[in-house]
Amino acid sequence: MSLNPLHVAVLMGGWSSERPVSLMSGEGVAKALESKGHTVTRIDMDRDVALRLAEAKPDVVFNALHGAPGEDGTVQGMMDLMGLTYTHSGLATSVIAIDKELTKQALVPHGVPMPGGRVVKSADIHVADPLPRPYVLKPVNEGSSVGVAIVTAEGNYGNPIAKDVTGPWQEFEELLAEPYIRGRELTTAVIGDRALLVTELKPKSGFYDFDSKYTDGMTEHVCPADIPDDITQACKDIALRSHQLLGCKGTSRSDFRWDDTQGIEGLFLLEVNTQPGMTPLSLVPEQARACGMDYPELVEAIIAEALADKEKAK
Repeated sequence: MSLNPLHVAVLMGGWSSERPVSLMSGEGVAKALESKGHTVTRIDMDRDVALRLAEAKPDVVFNALHGAPGEDGTVQGMMDLMGLTYTHSGLATSVIAIDKELTKQALVPHGVPMPGGRVVKSADIHVADPLPRPYVLKPVNEGSSVGVAIVTAEGNYGNPIAKDVTGPWQEFEELLAEPYIRGRELTTAVIGDRALLVTELKPKSGFYDFDSKYTDGMTEHVCPADIPDDITQACKDIALRSHQLLGCKGTSRSDFRWDDTQGIEGLFLLEVNTQPGMTPLSLVPEQARACGMDYPELVEAIIAEALADKEKAK
């Protein structure tokens, strides 16, 4: 695929905890587009983003933001009001997918296996555990494993969790508590109407947290994963079905935990990322590359779907 030359505004940066990752993603996208002959306007999002987009007058906006407000529907709503064509998912999908509890409400009734659990007040976990240990605490609407804590019986958080111990309870008023699923970390990318591969992530220490994701050498990527064929197919089926049920556009990435002692019954979807990273260490470009699609082709494929959706809407 090769697009006619376009003027693309690459929206990156912002002020979420994932700003550094977004800047890396955006710069990678911008360089890829320039290598294909497109004109690029780089926009590091600030409070004047609407004015800067209006002045740029791009043919399409490549949304390389991660986290709020670029991934939660806020920026999508603004661009809808401005009549801009942009990549990745729209307002409603973004609102649901950024919220792990809303995602469960949208997917579980359709048979998508996800962990149980509930939203709890951070103050309450200093009184008693919300679930039997081990369990996981995570922000309801953050990505990139920001603020995730695994609470075990022998852990050093205290019992109950002490208020003065560093953790997500010091940053967020509410947290999602889920049972801890032992086993292996798997992920599957979807581009358009196609699930690509399954990658297994093997952190060198601890679990697949923010640092493990974005620090070179801290995590081994096994792509494609060395897992049974039925687990591979199940990951791909669930990823594509979730992408479609949520109404994702362009690309998404579904993250799983798999208890390999339980077979197919041990596979659970954790979340769907509607704007996965596009850095050199990111998983979607890696899977695309393994399928024969280089980075510039991937970027153009994401833009092509945005342009096709615009045509359908006319």
